[in-house]
Amino acid sequence: MTFDNGDLEGRPPYIHSMLAGGMGGTTGDMLMHSLDTVKTRQQGDPHMPPKYSTLGSSYYTIWRQEGIRRGLYGGWLPAMMGSFPGTVLFFGTYEWSKRHMLDYGIQPHVSYLIAGFIGDFAASIVYVPSEVLKTRLQLQGRYNNPYFKSGYNYRGTFDAVRTIIRKEGFSELFSGYKATLYRDLPFSALQFMFYEQFQSWAREYKKSRDIGVRLELLTGAAGGGLAGVLTCPLDVVKTRLQTQIEPVPAVARPKERLATEPLSGLKELASTQTQSPPQPKLQKRPISTSSPSTHTPRPGAIPLDEDSILRGLKLIYKTEGIGGWFRGVGPRFVWTSVQSSCMLFLYQTMLRKLEVWLPVERSGFSA
Repeated sequence: MTFDNGDLEGRPPYIHSMLAGGMGGTTGDMLMHSLDTVKTRQQGDPHMPPKYSTLGSSYYTIWRQEGIRRGLYGGWLPAMMGSFPGTVLFFGTYEWSKRHMLDYGIQPHVSYLIAGFIGDFAASIVYVPSEVLKTRLQLQGRYNNPYFKSGYNYRGTFDAVRTIIRKEGFSELFSGYKATLYRDLPFSALQFMFYEQFQSWAREYKKSRDIGVRLELLTGAAGGGLAGVLTCPLDVVKTRLQTQIEPVPAVARPKERLATEPLSGLKELASTQTQSPPQPKLQKRPISTSSPSTHTPRPGAIPLDEDSILRGLKLIYKTEGIGGWFRGVGPRFVWTSVQSSCMLFLYQTMLRKLEVWLPVERSGFSA
């Protein structure tokens, strides 16, 4: 007897997968939220020298000065509002795509990989705006925070939505969307490809679909950790793009233009004297969205071109070598392992509970 993930016996109804994914993903995100907050503060700290350095001291400082609800759990509401529908969309899309590809005879590893891409893309419509709100509120902390000046000061989640749309436009809710997809699509695809394979090996080893708590946790951690390591270069680029301060472009002085182009320079000088002086460009410091990055750019790191992820990878390799691609790989491995293990263990646990709580005819829900 084989225990392949694609067999009909192992296919839960779609409604069960979506509910279990939503509850498991949301619970996992809430459990990890305080770590998410600490990493966001470390990553977006504008102070020099930084106020937050090590993980332990940062936890203690935020907890002592700002408490749990407004400090360590700042931004929990948009996190929860985005996590549940986002994971519901992900698991529903993932299961539907995976099953149809397997039924068409596509190789299982390819099916899992592509289904992970499609699932994360569907979920991104929900989780990216919620992450923008969450990270700003995490960085801000309490309203009128006397302990940390982040540049943001919202009364709450809904005030943040209104303020962002009114002052920055609706599109700002999708800030960093492209950079987030470049990292999270490959991560989700690899995470679930590895997870499905590890689950298959575990079931073969145990000769049962029930592999036990230890192997459930281990397969989830291994899938997420391995995917986290392989996508670390993309995480580094994404973090640089979303946290670097855009330099104010230098405006050529009229005298410099006159030295090379006397006639055109005189005309431009005359025109600029009659016009109002150009307004300086505001510096922008967007904060990383999605799962908290475990990479902090080193001081003096060269700024990247926001239009190209590939150029960013090349530039980092040229200036910092292969080590630049894998800065923070250790903490990223720990983070993705723990998050993946919690989420997928809770997902499998909820699936088993839903079989008892909400028995459904499989023929009507599984393809």
